[in-house]
Amino acid sequence: MQRARRFMVLATGLNRTSHLVVAAVAAARLPDPAAGPVGPTGPGVLTASWTMFGLAVASSAVLYGTAYARGRFRRRWVWADVLVMGCALPWLALWWVGGTAASAHGWVVLLGGSASAAAAAGLGRRGCAAAVLLLLATSVAVRLGAPDGGAAVLPGHLNAVATSVLLAGVLSWYLEREGALLDSAQHRAVTAEAERARQAERTAHHAALHDTVLATLTAIASGRVDASAGPVRERCAREAAYLRRLVQYDGADGGTVGGAGGAADAPGRLPADAGRSASGGLPAPAVSLGAALEDAVRSAECLGLEVTARYHSLPAVPAVPGEAAAALAAAVTEALNNVRVHAGTGRAYLTAVGRDGGVAVTVVDRGAGFDAGAVFDAGAGADAGARELGTGLRRSVYGRMAAAGGRAGVESVPGEGTRVDLCWPA
Repeated sequence: MQRARRFMVLATGLNRTSHLVVAAVAAARLPDPAAGPVGPTGPGVLTASWTMFGLAVASSAVLYGTAYARGRFRRRWVWADVLVMGCALPWLALWWVGGTAASAHGWVVLLGGSASAAAAAGLGRRGCAAAVLLLLATSVAVRLGAPDGGAAVLPGHLNAVATSVLLAGVLSWYLEREGALLDSAQHRAVTAEAERARQAERTAHHAALHDTVLATLTAIASGRVDASAGPVRERCAREAAYLRRLVQYDGADGGTVGGAGGAADAPGRLPADAGRSASGGLPAPAVSLGAALEDAVRSAECLGLEVTARYHSLPAVPAVPGEAAAALAAAVTEALNNVRVHAGTGRAYLTAVGRDGGVAVTVVDRGAGFDAGAVFDAGAGADAGARELGTGLRRSVYGRMAAAGGRAGVESVPGEGTRVDLCWPA
């Protein structure tokens, strides 16, 4: 909307400029009285011509200067312009120059057209109608009062005023309508983007809760780990701190978990935090890929899973940004959780190898395996284990890697174990 109004200021300003150019040319063509009696002119007529031209320039400068500065016309200056340009100057020309010399100052009445255009753009319907009636009445009165046959050109001047106001009014209406439509579309787009961001944040938190808190509670409830063991208690403390921050930040201002008191403050960065980073929750910290993967391994080991990890030529932090390292660590966390919960084995094997500025990570187990197609297509009728496994793989493995610019693949055959391949970049 603001652009539409500023454009109308520019368009009507160009129209006024063209009229002022005509006025300057007409004033400059008046004969010099020092050259002899060439026509009905003299020092008084020349003075009147340039004085009226100066008044026209001053009124235009005030109107369009304030309008350009504010991005729209101000009603009081538009009315001032209508009274000066469309009413005062024509009567002043008739009174000052009079006689046949008035024919050389037709540009004064011509300015009524540009005044009507400004009125159409800045006064609204009622104000514009009043201004146009005033301009038309002035044109009729001045032309009929001119002693040099001004009535002959009266229809042309009336047509100029009517055409100017019609064109300016239609253009102003069209631009404001299109501006309103664009503003509405932009508002809808911003609202949709905000909702998408909120949904992405909720998904990130759900994935983090699934990979950490839910995994810990499941392990404790199954009796596979000693809840009083030091590593388990330490993990529970970190995850309780994460939940506390999640509640505090979401309850305070709807923001994301991070900043002061965020995940980086906890002893040993949670893989859950890495997952939120990869999904849009908070900026990923500058942590090396090896440290992030070791975090995921220790997190699984404290719940009773034995992990054999091997790292070969891992790239440094600049080569693998924190976002990618966080996504890889979160995906490894979920893969190890699945081994511990679903594979029926207490051992997993992790291999991470640097390749051409990227990295490939593999998590393998020799457990029960599963039918990958059946798990990913599991619906409401499937058992709870299949649904949980499919949801974890889709959100915490495939989803996180895709969000960070990587890719994931899962190969599994019932009775022959499972292999999860993670690559960054894709």
